Parts: sequence; C-alpha cells; structure tokens
Amino acid sequence: GTYGAEFYQSHGPSGQYIHEFDGDELFYVDLGKKETVWQLPMFGELTSFEAQDALNEIAKAKHTLDVLTKRSNFTPVINGKCPPFYFSLLNLFFHIRLHSLL
Repeated sequence: GTYGAEFYQSHGPSGQYIHEFDGDELFYVDLGKKETVWQLPMFGELTSFEAQDALNEIAKAKHTLDVLTKRSNFTPVINGKCPPFYFSLLNLFFHIRLHSLL
C-alpha cells in the first residue's frame, strides 16, 4: 500500500515528510529547500509531488500538536530526561498520481 508519514518536532520549526510504497521510500520533501527529493530520479519523471503540499501538512501537524499540548495542560520538561520531539501521523495514506508507474 501507499502511505505517507509526517513528523513535527516541538522544539523548533522543523519536521519530516516522507512517502512510501510497499515499505520502500519513494520520496521525501526537503523542508529547508522546499523541494521534493526522489529516492530514484526516474520516479520524478513519471509523476510529481508539490513540496508546498508537504509544507501545508507540516503546518497542520504543528497546529494540531500545539492544540493538543494546550488541552493536556502540558509543561515542557527542561531537565533533558525526555526527548524534545513528538510525532504526528496525520496521514496514514496519501494519494499520489503514479501515472504509468504501476
């Protein structure tokens, strides 16, 4: 199956957006450069993915994390005993146009 995952770290404006098919990474979005990076360049010739879509999803993940944090009366740990990141799997699947890939 096809699915995507996005991760947002709570200690800064960073995150990760990847897309996989049958357990193999098809592409990820470099959030700093705002571009799609294909695992195999030939995939990029067969289909496309707008990096802006991933940036929008990361923004939604950040907003959701902020809301959930406020609702849970969360107090950040500052003693270093907890990892400073959380992840959100808002997209368990993502529809990608594979044109003639399949």
